[in-house]
Amino acid sequence: MAQDAFEDIVADFEFLEDWEDRYRHVIDLGKAMEPLPDALKVPATKVDGCASQVWLHPRPENGTFYFDGESDAMIVQGLIAVLRALYNGVPMEALAKVDAQAELKRISLEDHLSAQRSNGLRAMIKRIKEQAPA
Repeated sequence: MAQDAFEDIVADFEFLEDWEDRYRHVIDLGKAMEPLPDALKVPATKVDGCASQVWLHPRPENGTFYFDGESDAMIVQGLIAVLRALYNGVPMEALAKVDAQAELKRISLEDHLSAQRSNGLRAMIKRIKEQAPA
């Protein structure tokens, strides 16, 4: 169920065998993102449970889910980029069906994150899933 953009990341990870290169790639993905406007960095968009500051701003459009985000930590900014690749473009009614944990296992991401970063990643996924229609 992964989006094409996420499949591209999977392919990149298969090519990059060294985890330092993979970390650099994740950081580069984050650097390529547009910054979130300061007006959107408000308590309502702030994600609790992350060691760094994280803001996620959902933008559903015509029944399709999109979100923007930002973090003050480079690796977390990259994790936001990975989640955007996974979730942006998913129909709203399919949002809850995306198995982020299974998709992320394909790139062994959580195996190489600290416990704090893994908790933060799960908090971001939870925030995204909360956007799914009931």
